[in-house]
Amino acid sequence: MRIVVVFFLFIVGVALFATLQCTAKATSQASVAASPYLIERVANKDWLLIDVRSPQEFADGHIPGAVNMPHENINDYLSELENHKNKPIIIYCRSGRRAKLAMKVLEDLDFSEVMHLEGDMLGWSAAGMTVDRM
Repeated sequence: MRIVVVFFLFIVGVALFATLQCTAKATSQASVAASPYLIERVANKDWLLIDVRSPQEFADGHIPGAVNMPHENINDYLSELENHKNKPIIIYCRSGRRAKLAMKVLEDLDFSEVMHLEGDMLGWSAAGMTVDRM
């Protein structure tokens, strides 16, 4: 009976460990808050800020210093991004869905510091932060 209990506890422990590992990976995406500090780091070329919305959305208003790389074409920009493989990259869209898709692509290609802008463009605007228009 003791062997059965030990075996059962071992199985439960392995399952719990596997669950925690999967949860840690799913929530490991770091985020950056909307702030003047973000603009400063982008202006100093310390961070790369990518707007993955459409060119029209980008032209209608974007965060200063952001570059437009639409999420559905993110693979077309890999040669431009190669120098940032081990540097911070912050990605945003309007509300988060497209940003997360683009982040997944870059993370799967071993970009090490891919982060999400908290609140995306909606949050940036709601915080009263500066917006550039074309």
